[in-house]
Amino acid sequence: MTNPYAEFAASFARLTRSGRHLPLGSIERPERVAPAPDAPVALIFAPHPDDECIIGGLPLRLRQEAAFRVVDVAVTQGSNRERQAARLEELESACAWIGFDLEQTAPNGLERIQPRTRETHAAEWSSSVEVIVESLRRHRPKVVFFPHALDWNGTHVGTHLLVMDALAALPADFTCFVVETEYWGQNPSPNLMVESSEADLAQLLAALSFHAGEVLRNPFHLRMPAWMQDNVRRGAELVGGQGGPAPDFDFATLYRLRRWKDGGLREVLRAGRVLGAGENPSGLFQS
Repeated sequence: MTNPYAEFAASFARLTRSGRHLPLGSIERPERVAPAPDAPVALIFAPHPDDECIIGGLPLRLRQEAAFRVVDVAVTQGSNRERQAARLEELESACAWIGFDLEQTAPNGLERIQPRTRETHAAEWSSSVEVIVESLRRHRPKVVFFPHALDWNGTHVGTHLLVMDALAALPADFTCFVVETEYWGQNPSPNLMVESSEADLAQLLAALSFHAGEVLRNPFHLRMPAWMQDNVRRGAELVGGQGGPAPDFDFATLYRLRRWKDGGLREVLRAGRVLGAGENPSGLFQS
């Protein structure tokens, strides 16, 4: 008997193989309108170069649909010191292509952003926290993006702790929306699913391809569409509600949205929120 799903499964494998022939970087940059000087700011605290693209579904939509200025804060430039300069060059090209501003934290990025550094090297950790505090003070962002506490990778978890410590060090009247991201480890309690259109996904993949040294090592850019499809599966239940109908999305990213206010995280959504491609994302961040 012929399995009717055999060709369906094979088509996915063929598609991924064909993607290996697509260019890495070297893609003509689209024209983009610069944000207004007083545009609201979204900061991405990216543990590594490339994370800004991987979790960039909502930041890209804020840039395009809500006239935000999106700034990628390069927390580290990776742990391989021989690759740090090259990773910065790749990151500069990726951010320029997708329309994100870029800010370095140090000439080669911050080092040893790991939970164990926080536990055993207090002075070093405090110095890194102050770098993030200064970025928050300077930009006064409306929204900040950073990994959730269980994102598995040590630098991702370290970045979560770093930004949380920086927020706690700011004056009590400092407030912003906090969007926790996920990649290596699934967030057990996302409350926001954001759809990406085919065009938006193509932009994220094109920008991600500029991180050539990383995707040659591990072609995660070719598997990102499947990851975003699986986010729709998970988000339909975790965000939309157990047993409810799945939205008619092809691609999405999951987040947890809260607000930093009065020195702590406050809930802002009474129930999970599913944001379709036709809805302006600025409505998520109304004061």
